[in-house]
Amino acid sequence: MEMEGRRREVVVSSLQFACSDDISTNVATAERFVSLSLTINLSLSPLSLSSSSVCNFDFGMYLRIELFYILCRLVREAHAKGANIVLIQELFEGYYFCQAQREEFFQRAKPYKNHPTIARMQNLAKELGVVIPVSFFEEANNAHYNSIAIIDADGTDLGIYRKSHIPDGPGYQEKFYFNPGDTGFKVFQTKFAKIGVAICWDQWFPEAARAMVLQGAEVLFYPTAIGSEPQDQGLDSRDHWRRVMQGHAGANVVPLVASNRIGKEVIETEHGPSQITFYGTSFVAGPTGEIVAEADDNSEAVLVAQFDLEKIKSKRQSWGVFRDRRPDLYKVLLTMDGNL
Repeated sequence: MEMEGRRREVVVSSLQFACSDDISTNVATAERFVSLSLTINLSLSPLSLSSSSVCNFDFGMYLRIELFYILCRLVREAHAKGANIVLIQELFEGYYFCQAQREEFFQRAKPYKNHPTIARMQNLAKELGVVIPVSFFEEANNAHYNSIAIIDADGTDLGIYRKSHIPDGPGYQEKFYFNPGDTGFKVFQTKFAKIGVAICWDQWFPEAARAMVLQGAEVLFYPTAIGSEPQDQGLDSRDHWRRVMQGHAGANVVPLVASNRIGKEVIETEHGPSQITFYGTSFVAGPTGEIVAEADDNSEAVLVAQFDLEKIKSKRQSWGVFRDRRPDLYKVLLTMDGNL
């Protein structure tokens, strides 16, 4: 009976907003958010926000400071709703630049050590007592990675994960910029939960989700940048995108948090302008894959969901999907063509 009464609750949320590469727009937006943050007493959580004019502070320290104020406002708003872990979308410092193969965009990369945005998020995490995964474009000598640093609730940097699966298609030409990640799938013990964090294209691979949960992940997090397809404006993948991750949650009996940006972004390419409309629809799924919180595709929202991790652990153990695994039969998964 004592075991039945145990509870270990965590509140998660997802942050979703539009990014801009126009300095004047970003500064004006930042000033508006700073004014709000000075007049409203807010705190932190993982949330899902959609706004139409915020975010590229990728060029220069001044712009990074303005970005910091924006994120402070959003994080504090979510925390006021009780969240413990804040998920910010993929590569949130500016436009999703991978629409084009442009040499100058490598200037957006910065080393992991002493990264200014990570340092600011460490201070914010420590101030508010929350966990913040921070996505960034990493330069490591002559290698470049799509990486995420996990900041614990006391501001400690728990380490990084480097994106494993790198897409290459119209509008999503990441192989030009990013080396395949070399960290392997990782799990991070935070103050509130043991979490697994993967990035965008990783979310389409069930092996990644299973690898993290096998290592003890109690909640999965996926920061994302996904929207329309420049080569086919009639293709809308949002429902497919969500159902795949709902499947990861249900198959592994863990909650899952997804954060995506919104807004229209146009990047000049060697073939002319490329445009993606990011469709937001960030969400939180429960341990059977059910949607428990969701945002729309064009408006600001704060998504917050609470889970009892002990109750979910009991359900996961009793459901048998880990008890009845047959790793000895899965060797085919280590091949590319299915031939052993």
